Amino acid sequence: MGIERIETLLLVAAIVAMLARRFRLPYTVGLVVAGAVLAFSRIGTGVELTRDLVFISFLPPLIFEAALYISWRELRKDLAVIGTLATLGVLLSAAVTAAGMHFMVGWQWQSAVLLGTLIAATDPVSVIALFRELNVRGRIRLLVEAESLFNDGTAAVLFGIALTFSGGGQVGAPSVATAFVVTAVGGIACGALVAAGVLLLAGRTNDHLVEITFTTVAAYGSFLVAEHFGLSGVLATLTAGIITGSVGSLGSISERGRVALESFWEYVAFAVNSLIFLLIGMREATLSFTSALVPALVGIVLVMGGRALAVYSCCAVFHRSGRAVPMRDQHVLFWGGLRGALALALVLGLPRGVPQREAIVTVAFAVVAFSVVVQGLTIGPLMRRLGIIRSRQSGDRQERGPAS
Repeated sequence: MGIERIETLLLVAAIVAMLARRFRLPYTVGLVVAGAVLAFSRIGTGVELTRDLVFISFLPPLIFEAALYISWRELRKDLAVIGTLATLGVLLSAAVTAAGMHFMVGWQWQSAVLLGTLIAATDPVSVIALFRELNVRGRIRLLVEAESLFNDGTAAVLFGIALTFSGGGQVGAPSVATAFVVTAVGGIACGALVAAGVLLLAGRTNDHLVEITFTTVAAYGSFLVAEHFGLSGVLATLTAGIITGSVGSLGSISERGRVALESFWEYVAFAVNSLIFLLIGMREATLSFTSALVPALVGIVLVMGGRALAVYSCCAVFHRSGRAVPMRDQHVLFWGGLRGALALALVLGLPRGVPQREAIVTVAFAVVAFSVVVQGLTIGPLMRRLGIIRSRQSGDRQERGPAS
């Protein structure tokens, strides 16, 4: 990506941001539409959406920035709910999609399982951008954002297993469980070690520019080191961000450094989100959905059905506990479970020899397009109708108990 290409995309993003605010449209939807317009107008930017671009360049700073603002004290209260949604919920969602594509569309099991696993997890990029734009606060934001960040660990393991299965390898329950534990726990440990080292160094300086540099190293370093050892880079960066945000506020980072960090990472999130959604729109415009219209429509229905089963069944487990999730919050968890860049990064990384690869790519992009545009346009009105945005912006008092 040359500097002139980045500048062009950022200029478009800034104009879209102004227009979206003026016409009260979701910023992310406006970016996708703008990207499609650029592609249809044959205005080439020379930038393509690839797995490495999303997974290595864009994802670490977005996850780290979101994790900086997650309170460990609040997260700990709902860790059981979030963990259930991020594990059992992803498994249920993937199973529904895979079984449906096999029995309803006639796909081979290998292709159906690959689609189910890569599209099962909600995307932290899409979810965080949308909720931040809507200025959603309180427990519901924590549940939606934290789940979207944590469930990537499950999805990554399942996707790796699905690739092995599609290549004819043997997959057993013990190996699945071992892979999940090693990937998740190893990623968390890696992120904690990197964050500890960065905070130790940051505590020896009061230069806010050096402190910003250390946090940048933490964001990318935790991700790259974890991925190098076959661990979950997302969980590593998530852990590093939570520790940096929580421990850094206790004095490891100076007062001036904290103010500078917030401004720096807020802009980084804006710029990276802008580039991602513009590129998604440009890639969507190059695909022809007519040849796979039926699988795409069935895929959308199955993904939504799997998400509904995952949310309502997992939340039912906590119905009689002190951390019960109100029904209106469950509706938001269901409809706010957007898919986006993460799913596209996985599908674009599929080997060329995978059966029905082009069909998998097309259906995945169709699901993402529906998610970003349809769900993105309607989640705001839904939360207003449920009274969530108004009540939760006025304070956190109503969110303290299960009847909030």
